[in-house]
This record gives sequence, structure tokens and C-alpha cells, in this order.
Amino acid sequence: MKILAFAASNNKSSINQRLALYTANLIDNAKVETLNINDYEMPIFSDEREAQLGQPKEAKAFFNKLAEADAIIVSFAEHNGTFTAAFKNLYDWTSRINKSIFGNKPTIFLATSPGPSGAQSVLRAAVESAPFMGADIKDSVSIPNFFNNFDTENNRLINPKFETKIKHAVAQLTNSVVPVVYK
Repeated sequence: MKILAFAASNNKSSINQRLALYTANLIDNAKVETLNINDYEMPIFSDEREAQLGQPKEAKAFFNKLAEADAIIVSFAEHNGTFTAAFKNLYDWTSRINKSIFGNKPTIFLATSPGPSGAQSVLRAAVESAPFMGADIKDSVSIPNFFNNFDTENNRLINPKFETKIKHAVAQLTNSVVPVVYK
């Protein structure tokens, strides 16, 4: 099974990236690939820029990474209660290639933050947007107070309640994936 796991954040030390990779690495016999959305930076989307630039190679490359995966794990950082500008811009450009950027693949949406909200606002927005993004959501999990619940030195959840939720999400994902056989 080929899993693509990434943070919808352009923070180089993203706690959401850590959570996405931790979750993906719980899947037995999976090939886990990650990406950094900083590698797909483009001008702020507008109709005028699209008419001028066409479809940027970064949007095509991001879309192709999503298309190559059997399943996708995304952990959303929250800026002012919603998506980061970096992810929203990447989504806006990529959705012009295909509105269903996730290709109706089995997906887990996660979110975390250092504070008590656990980025629940952005997670709720992502789950509500999932049908428009073409994400077949198998589960969504918010982890509040990241640094109280995650051992950053050993890269693992230390709160059994959240570990159980993440493992349940992984089970939901793995039970629904039929890996593609590549020739």
C-alpha cells in the first residue's frame, strides 16, 4: 500500500507533519511517502494569473503525487480558524487541474495545535470540504495540546486516548484500501 502523508502547513518544523508521519508509520507493510508543501509554492491564485501562467508545474506535480497514492493522510494546521494560506493556495491551483484533487482515495484528516482546541475549526472545515476535494474520509482526529500528548523525542503519542483514536483511524483506512498494482 502506498501512503502519501503530509501537513497542510508550510512551517518547516510542523507538528502537523510529525502527526501525519506518525500516523502513516502505524500502517504495516506500507510504503510511506511524504512531501513538503513549500516545494509547491506558487503565486497567489487568481483568474488573471491563471490566464497568464496556465497551470503551474508545481500544481501538476502536487496533483501527480496525490494520484500516485493508494491512500492519503493530511494533518491540517490552523491559521485564524481555517486553512493555512499556503495550503489554500496550493488547493486553489491544483483544483483547476481537477476539482477532486484527492481522487476519491481513502483519506484520514488530522489536525493538531499546541493549544487546547487541537485545530478543530480547520479540521471541521476540511471534513466539510472533503466532498469538493474528492477525499473519501475514513476518519478524522484532532489532537489538542500537542506537546502534552506527543513525545517529540521518541516521535510517538503518549496519551492512550488519542493513540486509540489514531489507531482506529488507521484501521478504518487500511480496511478500505485496495492497493493498485503497477506494471
